Amino acid sequence: MDRAVIVSGGGTGIGRAVARRFAADGDRVLLVGRRAEVLREAAETIAADADADAGAGGAGEVRTLAADLTDPEDARRVREEAVARFGRVDVLVNNAGGNVEYAASGADAPSGLDGVAWQWRSNFESNVLTAVLLTEALADLLQEPGRRVVLLSSIAAYRGSGTGSYAAAKAALHPYVYDMAGRLGPHGATVNAVAPGYIEATGFFGDRMTEQRRGQLAAQTVNGRVGTPEDVADVVHWLCSPGAGHVTGQIVQVNGGARYGS
Repeated sequence: MDRAVIVSGGGTGIGRAVARRFAADGDRVLLVGRRAEVLREAAETIAADADADAGAGGAGEVRTLAADLTDPEDARRVREEAVARFGRVDVLVNNAGGNVEYAASGADAPSGLDGVAWQWRSNFESNVLTAVLLTEALADLLQEPGRRVVLLSSIAAYRGSGTGSYAAAKAALHPYVYDMAGRLGPHGATVNAVAPGYIEATGFFGDRMTEQRRGQLAAQTVNGRVGTPEDVADVVHWLCSPGAGHVTGQIVQVNGGARYGS
């Protein structure tokens, strides 16, 4: 389709699958994340895979930009690079984030009340601030018919995450989706979120996911399986398609029926 697409957190897991889906559709994709080497490897693999998946039009190009999206200056730099490289932004997928409780080692995390403050602040920054700063940096470019914004939430926003901070951070994205849908809707753009359940092959849980726990999560679904990054990528891709032009301000769950309703 030759759209200009930005995917934050595009080096691994769901973000990587999303980027591959757009690239296979002929779109030009900019992967944004903190780790330059991870992004470079992902871009090479995505380009090769997308080329194999692409139709007659061929795969779109995949570029990278290392940036810390909790930093307003880096968010501005992403905007500048996108304008310089593409001249516009058609699609923004805010995928960057994660649960710092799973990512940090015991040596990294403070203890006691200091640890509580660190965990809540860190999960807010990595899951909320990354999405808000990048969206706001690009907001005027998204005020055009057909523009699409998708944020990645989580099933945890509905039923908790066990510690509070990650679930609360993801839940905070929902009213932001509603507000942005109201802001961009009059211009013909849509804003939605996707809230996955357990998705394997993402590295989200690090080494904490056991086969027993995986089985328990699969048993919570009604189709008897855990999700894949491609399950989420296909829904994100559809929300960004012309066919989803009347879908905005929604939180779409992708969890195999592990939780019903909205």
